[in-house]
Amino acid sequence: MPWIVLLISAVFEAVWATALGMSDGLTRPVPAAVFGVALAVSMVGLGWAAKHIPMGTAYAVWVGVGAALTVLYAMASGAEAVSVGKLVFLTGIIAAVVGLKLVPGKDPDKASGKAPEHAREN
Repeated sequence: MPWIVLLISAVFEAVWATALGMSDGLTRPVPAAVFGVALAVSMVGLGWAAKHIPMGTAYAVWVGVGAALTVLYAMASGAEAVSVGKLVFLTGIIAAVVGLKLVPGKDPDKASGKAPEHAREN
């Protein structure tokens, strides 16, 4: 579940980044409002996911997916030119994100000496 929340948060990162660009310095009300809401949702999701995924990994995935989606949207909407080089490097970003998910890491609870959440007494 933390990875799903992290990916959804990354989508909202792309939404707020795109809305920020459309807001003309936060002077256009609708894009500015979309920016604010998407920013809040994105940050809350990242914060929650980082309780379950190491912060460095969570942040790298959040930024990588968000940046890649922002560029892909800009290319799809015609705001940015499409090129083979951009597609190659965007593929590299996504490959790196997948790699971060696949590389085994330490359990944050074991690393901190805490008992896993399901084993803690209330």
